[in-house]
Amino acid sequence: MSTEKKAAFDDKLELPKKWGWLLALGILNLILGGIGFGAVTAFTLASVIMFAGFLMATGVLQIVQGIRAKEHDWAGRGLHFLVGILYIGVALLAAYDPYAASAGLTIFIAAMFVVIGVSRIVYAVRARRQNWKWLWPVLAGIVDLAAGGIIMFTWPASSLWVLGLLLSVELIMNGWLLTATALAARALERAGKNGSGDAPAENPAS
Repeated sequence: MSTEKKAAFDDKLELPKKWGWLLALGILNLILGGIGFGAVTAFTLASVIMFAGFLMATGVLQIVQGIRAKEHDWAGRGLHFLVGILYIGVALLAAYDPYAASAGLTIFIAAMFVVIGVSRIVYAVRARRQNWKWLWPVLAGIVDLAAGGIIMFTWPASSLWVLGLLLSVELIMNGWLLTATALAARALERAGKNGSGDAPAENPAS
């Protein structure tokens, strides 16, 4: 890190000065995450619809950008439009049948867990040969494999709760982080006020 970048980073504050809305947002995330644990199917469908909305917006923007740019000599122009059309098509299919889209996304997530788990275990084996720390990577890999296996063996029934559960966990974690940050900022603010109030008055004669 260069001296200029380090100095700019050192000027940053560890905690925000305004914590009220941050605390409210954290509590809201915690409430929504708690509701999600009791309504994982509804949250799963909501996440699929949200995913479809993102795909639709991305596809439309990509096509609009391709038309407005007028890059007629660009070799990748056709592929640019094709990807945008595919995004829109997938978004429409997901919105039309969110249950099928949820099943597809769930099996993809399960495969991702398995790949990550295998990769972490392979890394742990190599780390052990080098006398590096390997226990946590292998434990994380086993947990990933277990999660992927459970999702796969309970599929397609798992497609009704996996996405909603992951979304709820993310809301809980983000809510906890925001709430903890806001409370720490509030404690720091109160400590500063108390410290300034207890400071002895300066002697005018000095």
